[in-house]
Amino acid sequence: MPAKKVTAYIAPMLVFCGFLALTSGLHKIDNHIWLRRCEYWIYPLQTLVCGFLLVKWWRESSITPPRRLMIGIAIGILVFILWISPQAFFGYARRIDGFNPDLFANQSSLYWPTILFRFLRLVVVVPLVEEIFWRGFLLRYLIDEKFDRVPFGTFSWLSFSIVTLAFGFSHSQPDWAAAILTGVLYNMVVYWSKNLATCVLTHAVTNLLLGLWIMRTGQWGFW
Repeated sequence: MPAKKVTAYIAPMLVFCGFLALTSGLHKIDNHIWLRRCEYWIYPLQTLVCGFLLVKWWRESSITPPRRLMIGIAIGILVFILWISPQAFFGYARRIDGFNPDLFANQSSLYWPTILFRFLRLVVVVPLVEEIFWRGFLLRYLIDEKFDRVPFGTFSWLSFSIVTLAFGFSHSQPDWAAAILTGVLYNMVVYWSKNLATCVLTHAVTNLLLGLWIMRTGQWGFW
């Protein structure tokens, strides 16, 4: 298998995670506000770099137009409800600590670009990076190392279980239960649609609704 194809599926995710690790490391340095709050400049940089990689290797990722759109959109809405249910319906504590763009509320030249990049990352880059890796690569690689010859939506219990759990535990601990259930549902989308783009769309719908809900409620911990 051409190394370029493997790189196209894995590299954006590795780079994305590298930026997250850098953010975590800089948070431990508390002698300067731009290090303590480095996500305000690292996330836009992460968005640009990962976006560039996605464009660079777009043809290698084998993404075709989505199919069974209504199923994808419906599952995206369902997952959104799943994520917000503890706080919205069951009285769990509000998650207000996190990426708060109101830091720049009095500086419109910084506030609106911050919002723009936050939603670009949330709705475009994250769904593409994660779905290309989890359901485009790993879900098929665990069936056959030459994953490009495995059709999208091919089922095996091993790949289903590993990807579901790995996807779930890759999120922060408070989100593990919701993320594992999300992994199940996103896997089901690719099984039903036989199409990676439909998974990307589902993920994007979830994240768009979640982003709008975060802005409305100020629960920045969901970013």
